[in-house]
Amino acid sequence: MKFGILCPPGTGHLNPMSALGYELQRRGHQVTLFGLPDVESYAIAAKLNFYPVGVNKFPLGSAKRSQERLGKLDGILALLYTIDLFRQGTEVVLQEVPQACKQVGIEVLLIDQVLFEGSTIAEYLNLPFITICNALLLNSESTVPPSLTGWNYDPSWLGQLRNQLGTNLLKLAGIPIQLIVNQYREKWGLKALSSQEQLDLWSTRAIISQQPPSLEFPRQELPDYFHFVGPLINDIARTEIPFPWDKLTDQPLIYASLGTVQNKILGVFIQIAYACLGLDAQLVISLGGATEPEELGYVPGSPIVVKAAPQLALLERAKLCITHGGMNTTLESLSNAVPMIAIPITNDQPAVAKRIAWTKTGEVIDLNHCTVDTLKTAIYQVLTQPEYRQNALRLKAEIEQAGGVTKAAKIIEQVIA
Repeated sequence: MKFGILCPPGTGHLNPMSALGYELQRRGHQVTLFGLPDVESYAIAAKLNFYPVGVNKFPLGSAKRSQERLGKLDGILALLYTIDLFRQGTEVVLQEVPQACKQVGIEVLLIDQVLFEGSTIAEYLNLPFITICNALLLNSESTVPPSLTGWNYDPSWLGQLRNQLGTNLLKLAGIPIQLIVNQYREKWGLKALSSQEQLDLWSTRAIISQQPPSLEFPRQELPDYFHFVGPLINDIARTEIPFPWDKLTDQPLIYASLGTVQNKILGVFIQIAYACLGLDAQLVISLGGATEPEELGYVPGSPIVVKAAPQLALLERAKLCITHGGMNTTLESLSNAVPMIAIPITNDQPAVAKRIAWTKTGEVIDLNHCTVDTLKTAIYQVLTQPEYRQNALRLKAEIEQAGGVTKAAKIIEQVIA
């Protein structure tokens, strides 16, 4: 079977999709990743076929520059800029991917849930498709806060009213993308989508989420073809990243990373370093690939600071992860029973952080209240109180039972058979 992968050009989406593609190829299928020119390295690492799109509109390096700009933003500004990037990308995908799929001979599409144009391409090409939730699942439900909010779970009537208002606001924010999609649907003779037809955006064969069930607020309205399979991880499918392993000591390891997108807020790394002073622990700081260690200047306590880190390998040794609350870092921490301190910055990170707090696998610090003192308090609390580690162990056991890429690949093969 010839599979095509469509997902945003961010590490948090490319890593799990590449891992899934690698597993499908291992099972005898052919997989092609469609993406901007500067994400080809992910296909190479996972031994997938690669088909570049947006070569003229997004030449090599332009996506990187957009990511660098995004990395300096937080909160609503980062969210608005992300929506604008999605709007630009939507037009390119609709223009180029259908013809590319025809040329490759794609038979099934694997589409990231956040790509609202994906189902339109599948419908136009008359191809079956599977929806993959690499970020927090987007399925709206009256008792569950919208995925781009950092709201607490509150099933009361007041909480449900708040959730509905939030969902409506997010639909308004998505109108520019919806207009572009509907222009192409009209051109292709397809019925226009309304903002109310959310389910039309996703597969009715299978929706696969890399969350374990417990890392989600209580749900009652998910369809029976929705599957929580746990993290889509395969270290073999990732580019090897060098690291000074000889500098690690026998002290407990604290790993700090703000991901690969919002990673230019360098002052937070300095605060983390100051907060770790005096601890019997070794701090490793990963700058997410966009910043050279020299740009940090003086960093107290002489932690190991690297431009990018082999995150999976370091989390196997870590006692604590200080994170932005990205879905992949959260899942990789829990896969190793590592409790967290989350400092959410934008997009779905505040919502992921609320689920960390909900499961009591870590503490959450608001970015606007992130100080050396609040960090010190949270670090001491998570390292000394056993419930965080115990809850992380519980989630690790659930992840091991969920099945990961193997379960996801089996589901895909079953529904397309």
